[in-house]
Amino acid sequence: MNKYFSSDKIKYVFYTVSHPVDGYYWIRHSDKGSVPLAIVLVILFSFSFSFNRLFSSFVVNEIDPRTVDSLIELGGVLLLFVLLCVSNWSVTCLMQGEGRLKDIAIAIGYSTVPFIVAMNLATIVSLYIADGEEAFYYLILVVGIAYGLIMMLLGIMQVHNYSLAKTLLTLILTLVAAFIIIFIGLLLVDLMNKIYSFFYSIYIELVFRV
Repeated sequence: MNKYFSSDKIKYVFYTVSHPVDGYYWIRHSDKGSVPLAIVLVILFSFSFSFNRLFSSFVVNEIDPRTVDSLIELGGVLLLFVLLCVSNWSVTCLMQGEGRLKDIAIAIGYSTVPFIVAMNLATIVSLYIADGEEAFYYLILVVGIAYGLIMMLLGIMQVHNYSLAKTLLTLILTLVAAFIIIFIGLLLVDLMNKIYSFFYSIYIELVFRV
């Protein structure tokens, strides 16, 4: 467990945030990253998202806190994380990508750090701004989200050793693959429901006939 959450691994997260190109390069070639740590960061991102929706000032937040379910949002974020990792891996396997599934998970997980910082900082700032000063709140969110997306782009580019153009194409195909996986998943769920209904109807028929 210590090798996944050692001080060196944690420090390297912040190095990757400040030096994404070099950071992601050595994650791929020197195994400096940690998948469990990346998953923890994704979980922290989910909680930060829920925290922002729950506690942001009414000046910038019109969401009813009673409609926020942190556990459901956590499940959705983790499912999206897995979906993006698998989709990108499936696409890059066909496009001579050098990155392993663990490298993709680390690249995406580490890129959530700016999201985490921005959402928590924006939430705190929202408590001290007045009506008409919402620009400060949204500026923090925009900067954090933009930097996180740039990190994700650079991470995918470095772990697969792609050019910028090929990385952008890969990300578009990743979204397409994600939609295909979702579609197939929905078909399987529908099929399982029909199979269950079929056997359940047979069971009911047998019970009543007996």
